[in-house]
Amino acid sequence: MTVVADVRETVEALRREVCALHAHLPAYGLVVWTAGNVSARVPGHDLLVIKPSGVAYDELTPANMVVCDLDGRVVEGEHAPSSDTEAQAYVYRHLPRVGGVVHTHSPYAVAWAARAEPIPCVTTMCADEFGGDIPLGPFAIIGDDSIGRGIVETLSGSRSSAVLMQNHGVFTIGPTAKAAVKAAVLCEEVARTVHLARQLGEPVRIAKRDVDSLFDRYQNVYGQR
Repeated sequence: MTVVADVRETVEALRREVCALHAHLPAYGLVVWTAGNVSARVPGHDLLVIKPSGVAYDELTPANMVVCDLDGRVVEGEHAPSSDTEAQAYVYRHLPRVGGVVHTHSPYAVAWAARAEPIPCVTTMCADEFGGDIPLGPFAIIGDDSIGRGIVETLSGSRSSAVLMQNHGVFTIGPTAKAAVKAAVLCEEVARTVHLARQLGEPVRIAKRDVDSLFDRYQNVYGQR
């Protein structure tokens, strides 16, 4: 399989976008060294664009982003793709609404994952972005689609755009790669805030009716349309 001419312009635009979005991960303290990645679905085609494996963030270029099919096989690129490619390909295959996936090891969120504990919805930010608790996914081995299966099982039927994979890290989804990056940033902020609140006492949960109202407003009214 090769990238055909009618999708070439879209792929090149996504390579530029995905490359640029990676800069947000270290900027917001969500990753260290080469850990973590952003990917994007190629609309209308069974393809995704993802970070190359083990390449430092300051060495990323649009040209070294890797194009893969939705089974995780390389279609175009000189580098091996991220070790999360098969997992993210599984997400794209099974959740058609998803246009972008992000993986981070952001420290506060990973601390919750290491405790095998979901993050409770005790802030309006959590209600706004995630529509409730940030759920916990199962422990899964890296390198095949096991993580992808855990993400899909956990997020199917959930309003959350983030999942804490047990003992591992954060995966976020969105209609676009940029939306998934935003979810990763807000997940870490929620994880940090709730951790700090717990140092002072037991945080107070927001009532479900208020979570529903906050989520609807933020998703459908807030911002520019």
